Amino acid sequence: MTNHGSVFRKSGALLMASAVIAATWGGTTVPSAFAAAATPASKTSTATITLAKTPASAATFLGAMEEAATLAGVPFTMDKLSGTTIKRKDVAVALQQWLKLDPATISFKDVPEQADYADAVASLNAAGLMKGYTDTLFLPNAILTENDVAVLKDRVYNYIKPFVLEEATIMDLQTAMTQGKLTSKELVQQYLDRIEKYDDQGVSINAVLTINPDALQIAEQLDAERAAQGARGPLHGIPVLVKDNFDTNDMPTTAGCICLKDSIPAHDAEQVKKLKAAGAIILGKTNLHEFAFGITTSSSLGGQTLNPYALDHYPGGSSGGTGAAIASNFAAAGLGTDTGGSIRIPSSFNSLVGIRPTIGLSSREGIIPLALTQDVGGPMARTVSDAAIMLDATVGYDKRDVSTAYAVGKIPSSYTDFLDVNGLKGARIGVAPELIPSTKAEEKAVADVIHNAVEELKSLGATAVPISIPNLTEINKYPSLSGYEFKFQLNDYLDSLGEEAPYHSLSEIIASGEFDKAQEQSMKARDARETLDTTEYKDIVLKRTQVTRESLLKVMADHNLDAIIYPTSTQAAALIGEGQTSGGNNRLSPFSGFPAITVPAGFTTDGLPVGIEFLGRAFDEGTLIKLAYSYEQGTHHRQAPELTP
Repeated sequence: MTNHGSVFRKSGALLMASAVIAATWGGTTVPSAFAAAATPASKTSTATITLAKTPASAATFLGAMEEAATLAGVPFTMDKLSGTTIKRKDVAVALQQWLKLDPATISFKDVPEQADYADAVASLNAAGLMKGYTDTLFLPNAILTENDVAVLKDRVYNYIKPFVLEEATIMDLQTAMTQGKLTSKELVQQYLDRIEKYDDQGVSINAVLTINPDALQIAEQLDAERAAQGARGPLHGIPVLVKDNFDTNDMPTTAGCICLKDSIPAHDAEQVKKLKAAGAIILGKTNLHEFAFGITTSSSLGGQTLNPYALDHYPGGSSGGTGAAIASNFAAAGLGTDTGGSIRIPSSFNSLVGIRPTIGLSSREGIIPLALTQDVGGPMARTVSDAAIMLDATVGYDKRDVSTAYAVGKIPSSYTDFLDVNGLKGARIGVAPELIPSTKAEEKAVADVIHNAVEELKSLGATAVPISIPNLTEINKYPSLSGYEFKFQLNDYLDSLGEEAPYHSLSEIIASGEFDKAQEQSMKARDARETLDTTEYKDIVLKRTQVTRESLLKVMADHNLDAIIYPTSTQAAALIGEGQTSGGNNRLSPFSGFPAITVPAGFTTDGLPVGIEFLGRAFDEGTLIKLAYSYEQGTHHRQAPELTP
C-alpha cells in the first residue's frame, strides 16, 4: 500500500458534516417581483401568468419555507406571520431572522436606511435570495405572489441544504467558502479523509503517491488571506492533485520510479507555479505509468492503480493516478500530461473531462519529459467548467519553453467565457466512420455509445457531417517519438536537477536496477539510441506533423467543420493482467499539435465509462470547450463511482 505519511493518522470524522452551501441563486422561472422584466405574455402559459399574479398568503409562504427546511434537514423557527397577503419587506425580515444572515450595505433607492426592514433587505439581496425589480428598486411594499414563493423555496433550499463534498464543483466550493460555511482548511481535511478511506484502505484505489505535509497549513494561510482581502480568483483555497512528473519544490517528483523517490527539485514546474499563484493548494502527487511509458498506470514506486468503476480494470494512463483520484473525489481537479493519449485515455476511463491543449498553449518546463515534440500538460476534472478554470490558470508564455511563444495573442481573457449551454446549436461536427471501429466485441461496446452520442449531438442542435480523414493510413504508420527523444530529454532533465540528482542519465538508472523491470527492454531500447541527428528522426518530425496537420485542416475546411469527434479510446478499460488497447484516434492531436477535449459520453453495458473526443484547430480550445460544455449540460453522463461514495 502506498505510504502517505502520518498526516492520515486522525479520527477520520468529517469536519464539515453540518456545513451548508448556496448552490444556485435562480429558480426555473422568473417571478414578477424578483426581476426587472417578466417573461413576455406571448411566451408564457396561462397557468404561469396566473401563478405569477396570484397573491400568496402568509400561510402559503410559511408552509413553503418549512418544507424547504424539512427537505434540507435543518430546523425551522420562523416567527408566525398572518394575513391573506404578505409584503416583500415582511418576507425579508422573516427570512433574515430565521437564516441569521450577515449585515450588508443597502443599495435600493426605495429602501430608506432608517427603515426597520433595511438591514433585512440588504442581507437578502447580498445572499442572492431576494433581488429587486431593478438594481435600484426593491419595491418593499409589493405583494408576494405564489410564483415568488415557489422561487423563494428553491433558493432557500439551495442556500440551507447540507454541503456535500462528492462531485462538488470548483464554484460550489467557492460559494461555500465565500458564505463562510466552509473553510479551505476544512475542505483539505475532507479530501484527506477520503484519500485515507478509499485510497489507503477499503477499496484501496492506490492513486495518490504523496501527500503534501503542509497542505493544512497552506489552507489556513489562504483562509486568512481570504478574510483579509478576498479571494484571488476561482482557485483560491482549492485543493488539486498533480501527476508525479510535474516538479514540486516541496514534495518528491518521481515519475513513479523508485530511482527518483527522494528527488525534490529546487523549483516548481511552471504550471504548478501558476496554480499556486492562483491560490490553489497542491494537495499531493498522483501515481502514473512509470516514466509515462504506457496506458495502464503501474509503477515501481506506486504499484498498480485501480479503476474506481471496476476495481479489476485498468484506470487508463499514463495519468491514471490523477484520473482515478479525481473520479473518486480526492480533490477538486488535477493535472495530467499527454504525449499520445495520457490525459484523454484515463479521463475517458474515469468518466472525466480531460483537455490536451495545443502544443505551446501551456509550458512544459519542469515536467519530466517523454517526447517534447508531443508532450503537453493539461487539466483533468469532473466538469467542463472546472477544466476551463484549471486551463485559465495554467496557460501563458514561459521564456523557458519557446513553444509558448506561438500562443502569444491567442489566449482569450477566460476560457469560462465559452461555457455556452447552447454551444452546439448550428455547430458542424465531423464524424469519420473509420475512427469508430466495431469489428471486435470490445470495439462495438464503445462504438454503440459513440453512435448514441452522435444522435445526442444532433438533438442538441449540431449537424453531424460524414467525413473521411485524408491520409489516415499514412498518419497511423508513423510512430510516437517517445522511442526516440526520451533518453536525451530525460538526461537533460536529470542534469537540470544539479548535484542533488540521484542519477545523471538513463544509463545510470538502468544500471541501478531501481525501476519497473517490466519496462527494462523498453528502457534499454531507448538508451541504445546514440543521436537524434538522423534522417529517419527528422522525417518523422517534419513529414508526420505536416501530413497530419494538412489532412485535418483540409477536411475541416472542405466541410466547414467546428470540430471532429471520435471515441477517445476505441476500447473501454481492460481487465488488469490483460492487454489494453486504445486504438489510434488519440494520435491525431499529438501528431498535429492540435487541441482535443474528451467528455463523458456514457457507459458500456458492462458499466465502463466511455469518452467522446472533440478535436479542433490550433489554439481553438475555446470552441472545443463550448461544444463539450453544451454536450455535457445536455446529457449529464458523468456519474460518480459507486465504490467510493
